Amino acid sequence: MSFFNVFDISASAMKAQSVRLNTTASNLANADSISSSIDQTYRARKPVFEAELNKASQAQAESAQVKVAGIVESDAPLRKEYYPEHPMANEEGYIFKPNVNVIEEMADMMSASRSYQANVQVTEAAKQMLNSTLNLGKS
Repeated sequence: MSFFNVFDISASAMKAQSVRLNTTASNLANADSISSSIDQTYRARKPVFEAELNKASQAQAESAQVKVAGIVESDAPLRKEYYPEHPMANEEGYIFKPNVNVIEEMADMMSASRSYQANVQVTEAAKQMLNSTLNLGKS
């Protein structure tokens, strides 16, 4: 395995965590949105990650990058509230709210942020090791 793979793997992980942060931000931004029908109500989204194991096994590598396979909508039930005075209430007097759990989203955001920071530190450590190796040749 090449030493430079560390940079590729860390970069792919940072890219994946960035998608995770953006998805979480979208969920939080829409947490209080209201709709008059189930079909138009925002649904929480989550990214799905996968390791690029096929490439790794073909190249006999000891590690694999991560990639975002897609973003899926949560199938948790939407919140339905009886609020006939609301201007967006349907003819039965109900409004619909997203299935976003703000506490879960905040925990997910903190986890994604820490994962991103950890990969930045891995990149910095690898850069310092590479610089130290290059400086050995100067002596």
